[in-house]
Amino acid sequence: MSASRALAAIAIPLYLARLGYSGLRLGELFLTGALVALVISSSVGLASDRIGRKPFLIFVPFLVTIAGGLFATVTSNWILFAGAAIGGVGRGAGAGAGQVGPYQPAESAYVTDNIISKWRNDAFGRLSFASSFGALLGGLMAVLLSPGHISHGQALSDYRPCFITIGVLGTIAGIVAILLSEDKTIAQRSRATRSHRIFPRKSLPVLLRLWATNTVNGLAVGMFGPFVTYWLYRRYGVGPGTIGILYSITNVITLGSAVVAAPLARRFHTVKTVTAVRLIQSLLLIPLALSPFFWLAGLIYVVRMFAQRIGMPLRQSYVLAVADPDERSSVAALSNLPAQAAMAGSPVLAGYLFDNISLELPLELGGLLQFINAIMYYFFFKDLRPDEEQEL
Repeated sequence: MSASRALAAIAIPLYLARLGYSGLRLGELFLTGALVALVISSSVGLASDRIGRKPFLIFVPFLVTIAGGLFATVTSNWILFAGAAIGGVGRGAGAGAGQVGPYQPAESAYVTDNIISKWRNDAFGRLSFASSFGALLGGLMAVLLSPGHISHGQALSDYRPCFITIGVLGTIAGIVAILLSEDKTIAQRSRATRSHRIFPRKSLPVLLRLWATNTVNGLAVGMFGPFVTYWLYRRYGVGPGTIGILYSITNVITLGSAVVAAPLARRFHTVKTVTAVRLIQSLLLIPLALSPFFWLAGLIYVVRMFAQRIGMPLRQSYVLAVADPDERSSVAALSNLPAQAAMAGSPVLAGYLFDNISLELPLELGGLLQFINAIMYYFFFKDLRPDEEQEL
């Protein structure tokens, strides 16, 4: 799944740019994709607490198969928008595209259900490692399948191998998920305790704080995240092969983040570690935006992604740790609801700024917003520790 999404993060924005999509038009496409992903992930989170996690780990990858098929066969705008929507395009991009997906609430809850709290951060670190490795494969596929500089008339035929590969990878992911085993008693217990309600009331205090912090972060991510490939193309004139190499190098180097994430959390506590790496991410967006050379921007981008890869599994693990056990999947989904809404809207503004103001301003605004988010996150959660940190 990570390989599929990483390949899509390179191929689709560049393909659409070749078709003549402006920054604003891409922002509208990312808006559509993010809104549909919001609906899917929320539905997955609420439903998987009732009927189990596994069905959604099988079903959602096949949506990517459909999206790949649509992009491989048609050029109609509304069909491309539909393909982007069901394929989750706009929810995340760049070298980190493989880390996210509408199935994430079910996936995170599945992992937490099957691991003791002491090793939860380690498990999410391993999951991040696997996602990074998949994203590495997706970047290498983009290099091998790169069509180079093409004309409008050749765009679909030259990018078709990428889109077919995206669909095939989604199919493989869905088939592999069939082999997973799931303890049915977890879903049965959750149904019994939640038979008359849908909203996760026990976890409401945590959820409200997550909504506040994630909304600000969603605005920040939407200003730059979906546009990474497009921004590199516009700023430095590089094509899919060069961008694929950068993403592959990034994913090789950031594989080590999975090894250091859990030890850092044990040493400094989860909230402090997440806050520190989020501050690093925010501050690095400014020199990234102002970098005069592609190699320098690439270097800064790699460092920033290493920090991001440390924080992501820890944040996912933390949310599941502080949520009520019967509401884990719902909290995982609903905690990102405002963030996904904000992330859906801000790409339209970012696209306008790219077209009419500058290529630097969206990144600078994103950095400022992410800095504010890091401060909010620390003060909202510094006194709320997961079980394994209570005695430390």
